[in-house]
Amino acid sequence: MTGFWATVSALVWKDIRAELRTKDVVISVLTFALLSLVIFNFALRPSPQVIPIVAPGVLWVAFTFAGVLGLTRTFVLEKDRGNLEGLLLTPTSREAIYVGKMLGSLVFMLVAEVVVLPLFAVLFNLSPFRPGLLLVMLLTTIGFTAVGTLFSAIAINTRSREIMLPMLLLPLVVPVIIAAVVASGTALEGGSWSEMAKWLQLIAVFDVLALVFSAFAFEQVLQE
Repeated sequence: MTGFWATVSALVWKDIRAELRTKDVVISVLTFALLSLVIFNFALRPSPQVIPIVAPGVLWVAFTFAGVLGLTRTFVLEKDRGNLEGLLLTPTSREAIYVGKMLGSLVFMLVAEVVVLPLFAVLFNLSPFRPGLLLVMLLTTIGFTAVGTLFSAIAINTRSREIMLPMLLLPLVVPVIIAAVVASGTALEGGSWSEMAKWLQLIAVFDVLALVFSAFAFEQVLQE
């Protein structure tokens, strides 16, 4: 078990150091998310009465498509530089490689989401730094990156990897994104935890299933 987490931490730290040098993932995700919010704000021109209705959907559309853009890069550098073959030759479990790559993507997405929130607050005149909303963001992003990391590994071996990933990922995560939108709306309106409970439970169940299934399926994907 010590070896497992040592491998995971090494992979996460490697991805963080590489991102600190290039800033490719965070900048691309941030740019897309910020532009999405600005465009939606000017396109919808929401009134104070409409803002609580449309704001959660706008926020998660920005997060979802920006996240897909970031996940597309998860294995690109590993594949292009031949690092993926080197990882497969090391005496480490495939589950450790999966968890390491997933946690790295999770860190980048969470950083981008937290940076986007202040602009969201300004454009839609809402206070997004609420415990309920932050919990929804954390749980949903865990499930999103758990499934996205697996499908990123699948898409990297195809010719149209930029198109293949959203085609595989989005239909599967739509239910949890819908749950996140509803729960986020409740949180932004100041709803109680009991009103959010069933949606949080749905997202948590999705997270557990996504993590378990993806970890076991990852070895088969790499062998292919």
